[in-house]
Amino acid sequence: MRNEPYRTATNRIESDRTVKDERVIMPVASPYVRIPDEDAWRGDGPLLPEGVCRVADGALGATRLLGGDFARNDEGKVLVAAFDFDGTCIQGNSPVMLVRSLARRRMLAPSVIARILGWGIAYKTRLPQNEAWVRGLVFRAFAGRPANEVNQFLYDFYDRAIDARFRPDAEAEMAAHEAAGHAVVCVSATFEPIVAAAMQRHPIQYAIATRMKVDFQGTYTDEVEGEPIEGAEKVTVLNRLCDELFGAGQWELAWAYGDHHSDRAMLAAARNAFAVTPDRPLTRTANAEGYDILEW
Repeated sequence: MRNEPYRTATNRIESDRTVKDERVIMPVASPYVRIPDEDAWRGDGPLLPEGVCRVADGALGATRLLGGDFARNDEGKVLVAAFDFDGTCIQGNSPVMLVRSLARRRMLAPSVIARILGWGIAYKTRLPQNEAWVRGLVFRAFAGRPANEVNQFLYDFYDRAIDARFRPDAEAEMAAHEAAGHAVVCVSATFEPIVAAAMQRHPIQYAIATRMKVDFQGTYTDEVEGEPIEGAEKVTVLNRLCDELFGAGQWELAWAYGDHHSDRAMLAAARNAFAVTPDRPLTRTANAEGYDILEW
């Protein structure tokens, strides 16, 4: 697959000739408003606010944006731009940073940290790994604690350790897509509250991320709800979300951005695929398939 001619974020999206409906979605007063249900986020409810979750009705974008419709292609389909998070939108890997922080705080047992490190070594050698298992190990630090308390912890962790790593080029690319009326979706394997925090500060309209189970008492467990949003699962949940938002057959994955070989499935599903500071396997795929390589 070879991309169509693609220009810089500042002028390329504005002059995209595939856009039929040029009405621009206008943001509310502050560029990236806070999640509307502050009580649910801050401590009076067990779950994340409505809309900041995997494949949900009434996603946050419907609250963030006022007026206008999404831009559509010549076939009348909503144009979607999907972004991976770790390594693409931010410099680094948020789960790895979280493990380091938890280890410094002695919130994980040394034996658990050793098992996580062993998993990481095997992952780097591209051996088959159980994604849900390692996320469960990380969340042993939070198992049995109220979900709202953990969400606040991860929200603060994002502010403290991650937001400064958000790539300016990713911000500009997302903002250009949003200004052109495209639906901006973040699809990530990281933990849901981390991406939810990023939604409050950057032009992310919809998000899909890995969710951990909450028990009947409103406390987190160390089990993943469903599947981690990794590899081919990204395409599955992205299809489900966009079908729900825009209607089956009424949208097109026009752009996809990823940095890692595990993003291959999402990039292959897009009309225009972009390898962002890619690892070696994805670089080989990008060269073979004609994807643009972006150095952010």
